[in-house]
Amino acid sequence: MNDARRSAHDALTLLGIPRVGLREWHKRVRESGSAGMALRAIGDTPHRAQSELAAAEALDRAAQLGARLLVFGGDDYPASLNDLTACDATEIAPAPPVLFAFGDLARLAQPAVAIVGTRHATATGLRAAERIARSCAEAGALIVSGLARGIDATAHAGALSVGGATAAIIGTGIDVAYPADHRGLQQQIARDGILLSEQPPGQRATRGSFPERNRLIAALTQVTIVVEAGHRSGALLTARAANALNRTIAAVPGAFDNAACLGSNEMLRDGAQVIATTDDVLAMLRLAKADAPSALPP
Repeated sequence: MNDARRSAHDALTLLGIPRVGLREWHKRVRESGSAGMALRAIGDTPHRAQSELAAAEALDRAAQLGARLLVFGGDDYPASLNDLTACDATEIAPAPPVLFAFGDLARLAQPAVAIVGTRHATATGLRAAERIARSCAEAGALIVSGLARGIDATAHAGALSVGGATAAIIGTGIDVAYPADHRGLQQQIARDGILLSEQPPGQRATRGSFPERNRLIAALTQVTIVVEAGHRSGALLTARAANALNRTIAAVPGAFDNAACLGSNEMLRDGAQVIATTDDVLAMLRLAKADAPSALPP
């Protein structure tokens, strides 16, 4: 077993031990010095044997897919995710021990903006998301979102339409398309952008996996923009995580009587920055516009 696989195997095995969640994982690794040393302290138990088997199966499947393994503490692990572990907010989970990845990870070093919002977007919201994504991608920004229906998918597509960089952070295994009709878009992002997941290959969608991935979207970017979000939208969770991480949060104003805009409008009321034109976003990212100013749709 090579060093990279050994590190990933130890990390996943420790995480799979009963009652070792993310916070406990980080605590034990800090105290022991590594996941491998933490496992030595646990010793040989039936639970450990079961967890080792599950870890090996996940890594075998990742190898078959050709996915990269990014292990916490490794040189290629995204440095911005370390902020999750340092964050004092109890509602923000620490950084994942292992990420599964496709794509050119060097693009994570580009200025990055999260564009997120409701799955039930209006035509105006979709136009705004597409225009913001396209303008930022043309100026050299990485567009990050969650590959959900509505605003997320439109943001990814907007970046790809101009040959720009986009990263999808998904809540399923890296080989599982959710929703299923986004399989083609997911494959295109894996090929031409970046696809990341903390879930093991083959993992299907669960209720908690999508809120969990929102913290990764927030941590990987300098700015989070919400384009239409209702009171219960997961996009608001991304914005709250970004705020807790001291990132810039912003929103596109929407109709005050549209349920799809109530949450994002309340963000503006509570101090989020206003996105009136694409130039506003470029200014936040400290990027020069690639062409003439582009106002958002009325």
